[in-house]
Amino acid sequence: MENRICNLFNIKYPLIQAGMIWCSGWELAAAVSNAGGLGIIGAGSMYPDILKQHVQKCKAATDKPFAVNLPLLYPNIDEHIKIIIDEQVKIVFTSAGNPKTWTETLKKEGITVVHVVSNLKFALKSQEAGVDAIVAEGFEAGGHNGREETTTLVLIPHVKKHITIPLIAAGGIGSGEAMAACFALGADAVQIGSRFVASLESSAHDNFKSSVISCKEGDTVLTLKQLTPVRLIKNEFCNQVLNAENNGASKEELANLLGRARAKKGMFEGDLVDGELEIGQVSGTISKVMPAKEIVDEIINEFFSVLERMKKISAGF
Repeated sequence: MENRICNLFNIKYPLIQAGMIWCSGWELAAAVSNAGGLGIIGAGSMYPDILKQHVQKCKAATDKPFAVNLPLLYPNIDEHIKIIIDEQVKIVFTSAGNPKTWTETLKKEGITVVHVVSNLKFALKSQEAGVDAIVAEGFEAGGHNGREETTTLVLIPHVKKHITIPLIAAGGIGSGEAMAACFALGADAVQIGSRFVASLESSAHDNFKSSVISCKEGDTVLTLKQLTPVRLIKNEFCNQVLNAENNGASKEELANLLGRARAKKGMFEGDLVDGELEIGQVSGTISKVMPAKEIVDEIINEFFSVLERMKKISAGF
């Protein structure tokens, strides 16, 4: 497939696996890249030495391009940057911070830089900072999210009108039909997270995977907007957060409730009661855990099937 993202990353399909904390290790990244998409190692839940191990293992498992997702607010960011440069990672997706901070440094090393945003303001700032592409993520997405609660359907065409660099759509995308819809809105590619959480190669705990495929419509909610908005599966911990917010809890009280390693407890260790379970709205449509290659193949086949169907529809006018 010839398009701007495929050319930029040198990949077969314009389909990117999101770099999700505790879920996106080297096995998943390599599997997605080997299937023709772009796999991403989620560095946000890794100490520097662990990131280095994952990068090296991913190199050994695939000869295809892969990326590292780097939250810019990570405390060990300097060490992560050094590892990415030393290990000659070719593509970096940055998020949760100012793209001006590290884009120039990375690009001087020949690294392709993509930044994740949730609104037009930061899309424009990212383009000004010199990034090579933007991920625009609607509030349907799992994990950390935008306070504006702008849906993907609204966000993508809005951002598309104001930028010239390639645009990757994210949030609520879990099928070829949704992928085709994003292309119709102006996206050059899609980034998918929740579907790949429910993959065999995901480093998420089996309890969390089971929770994801058990989700029904309305089982997730956007919380913690006073801190950093995050979409969670409703469980005991989520209920505590919602109750605290409804009772006017301060930022400090919410931070104390969140504590440390809450996401690790839920997604990596499998505590479905007291853990933080980050997932997108699309989880309500996921019914089984599949190998990553089968997920990629299914989505791409659906995507082309939709395009053929639309050709027939347009021919009828």
